[in-house]
Amino acid sequence: MSLVGRIHSLESFGTVDGPGIRFVVFLQGCTLRCQFCHNPDTWEAHKGTEYTSEQLIQEIIKYKSYMDFSGGGVTFTGGEPMLQAEFLLEVAKKLKELNISIAIDTSGYVWNEAVKELIDISDIVLLDIKNYDPRVYETVTGVELAPTLRLLEYLRLNHINTWVRYVLVPGLTDNLDSIRKLSDHLKNYPNVSKIELLGFHKMGEFKWKELGLDYKLSDTKEPAKELLSEVKALFEQSGIVVSANV
Repeated sequence: MSLVGRIHSLESFGTVDGPGIRFVVFLQGCTLRCQFCHNPDTWEAHKGTEYTSEQLIQEIIKYKSYMDFSGGGVTFTGGEPMLQAEFLLEVAKKLKELNISIAIDTSGYVWNEAVKELIDISDIVLLDIKNYDPRVYETVTGVELAPTLRLLEYLRLNHINTWVRYVLVPGLTDNLDSIRKLSDHLKNYPNVSKIELLGFHKMGEFKWKELGLDYKLSDTKEPAKELLSEVKALFEQSGIVVSANV
């Protein structure tokens, strides 16, 4: 009998969540409460639409030709996809039988045997490191940094291709000394093939208001090109390829 997962939404033609054209699955539920989250409507675990693994697979394989042509695949994101690791593991095993590439977009906060097995059969992990200063990280997310760094280490030890993602928010995650230390730290991770520097935007602000949530970044502006360029240069000191929307 197939397991049942809770899905927030599906995107059939994703181009910003991993290599190639990707079918993006937004899972419902998240433990973090990031101040700059643009999908707060994914936070509550009991919401969303129920899918069996078979139903989700049937949605995905409709687009296999696009994935094959572009070198893409499926990306599981959210929310925090690892909260439904057992369900995703069942889906992922079937995707591997269909020779479909799998990417996981995660904060690294959740860790258990199902997460470990899911990571082991994934082709790439997009690891979101919200900040390298533990105090700032907790301010930004409401949880500790240590689990994220634990997963980063696991990915290194198991030679799993990893992209690190960093959202630059003026006045919140633009602490340059911490960014420099993160860049130095990543020099020790040959499995990290890319750093994605993402400029803060407020496209999700309306969702906060619709949900009656207190959006603390209403007065925060998007990062200036000069700041993005400065942070990009700091990350490039790691020797890793850096992409940025400069």
